[in-house]
Amino acid sequence: MALRFRLPKPSFAFFLQAAACAVVAWSVWDGGLTAPRTSSGTQPASAESTPDSAASNPFKDAGTATAPTPAAPDPAGTPAGSVASPAAPASGAGVAVQLAGATGFDGARLALTSIDVIVSRNDTLDRIFRRLKLSLADLASLRALPGLKTHLDSLRPGESLHFMHRDGELFGLERRLNDAETLEVTRAGDGLKANVVANPLETRTHTVGGRISSSLFEAVGNSGAHDQTAVALADIFGWDIDFVLDVRPGDSFVVTYQEIWRDGHYLKDGPVLAASFVNQGREYRAVRYTDPTGITSYYAPDGHSMRKAFLRAPLEFSRVSSGFNSARLHPILNRIRAHKGVDYAAPTGTPVRAAGDGVIRFAGVMGGYGNLIEIEHTHSITTVYGHLSHFVHGMRAGTHVSQGTVIAYVGMTGLATGPHLHYEYRVNGVFKNPQTVVLPAATPINASYSADFHAHTDPLLQSLDPAAGPMLVAR
Repeated sequence: MALRFRLPKPSFAFFLQAAACAVVAWSVWDGGLTAPRTSSGTQPASAESTPDSAASNPFKDAGTATAPTPAAPDPAGTPAGSVASPAAPASGAGVAVQLAGATGFDGARLALTSIDVIVSRNDTLDRIFRRLKLSLADLASLRALPGLKTHLDSLRPGESLHFMHRDGELFGLERRLNDAETLEVTRAGDGLKANVVANPLETRTHTVGGRISSSLFEAVGNSGAHDQTAVALADIFGWDIDFVLDVRPGDSFVVTYQEIWRDGHYLKDGPVLAASFVNQGREYRAVRYTDPTGITSYYAPDGHSMRKAFLRAPLEFSRVSSGFNSARLHPILNRIRAHKGVDYAAPTGTPVRAAGDGVIRFAGVMGGYGNLIEIEHTHSITTVYGHLSHFVHGMRAGTHVSQGTVIAYVGMTGLATGPHLHYEYRVNGVFKNPQTVVLPAATPINASYSADFHAHTDPLLQSLDPAAGPMLVAR
């Protein structure tokens, strides 16, 4: 009897395995299969690699990925070894991280991690070191360096710190202390050293002019200057012009000022050197002068100080919601009641400044005024600030304040329909209109400084006079 054998029917897995074997065989035959990568991310050296090729790559032993490059014949006709490129930078939340090279103690190149940190509110260097898992022993060494503690304990929210480390060991730290100085920490030998490096600043003088159509800030910005210069103009002329009420479309200005630059980059607007402001057809001029004793202030061309005994308005850039009126209908009491001050509408929390030097006579709650501060000045003048949200710490009866000092913040306490400042100006107990009252005269410079004053300020004042034709706008 003849025996018959039945071969099993091939399964789908059989055909799949056969196909895979065919692909591998073809790859080996064609020479296209590459050696597998090691767990460190690098490929094993080929038989043609020389010992020198590994030594020439400082990042290879640090575990960074290598990128093969096409082999090119060298002058002798032999293939050149491939060179590894550093790993691409990585980034994390709040920090920027990348690899960099640093010279180790034995002369070899060590791979360092570079991190930029933006300081958050309530951040300390200790918290940042712990967050980045940096060596706290290195932090203790830094704080022990002479004079360095003060540079490390005053971090500012929003500033940037640059760290260089390897496995948590600190190799470098950079912090911009101010516009002109940078703190640089480096590792030298077995320890850390710190230096404060000077960053030279460059000043550039510009003269620009503009005409106001809607706001001072917009006009100054359109001229090419920045917000710092707009604020400076309001401060300089604030004793003569109420920038809340008096400024009109069509008013104009010319200002000569400095810009601060570092390493070819603009930093900020510097001080105003001279300025003119035409308000409702009347021109005011001011010039910056430092007297022989080192005191710097702004003066009119005749040498009288621009600074008067009182500010025209006790807060910046607001609007008048109710003026001085002896027969005003009270919005809450709904009856005719004299309004013996000026109401400046402003958002809650707007700083309120002392109009002049004086002593606080009262700080507390007073009837319809709500939270109120009353300041007594010389020449029997009293100023009153009402409806405040809260006082600056330390403002109490008997406290001496200087002109411009922030004493409180706008609110709507007492009888108020919205946030605003109620401001009064009294002379011998008599209410005066703060917007029109004649303020005490400015004090001129010392007569012995007159020649020096004109020698320094006349050229600056001349820069405000454009040639005949359109208004000067120079950049």
